[in-house]
Amino acid sequence: METKSKMVYWKSEKFWVGKLLEYPDIMTQGKTLKELEENMKEAYMLMTMEDVPEERITKGEKKIEV
Repeated sequence: METKSKMVYWKSEKFWVGKLLEYPDIMTQGKTLKELEENMKEAYMLMTMEDVPEERITKGEKKIEV
């Protein structure tokens, strides 16, 4: 099933950055607009999947500085 969503995007210093209006938590970047769109599709798929594949199950936790 194909889902359509509106992506807003802009150019930062090095990358194209975008987010989905209907899903503001889904945000990604790409070196080109094409790469941004491909990354956005993958990010959407990963964020909306119901079953987490075995290889993506957390094996531990780690604090990082952000």
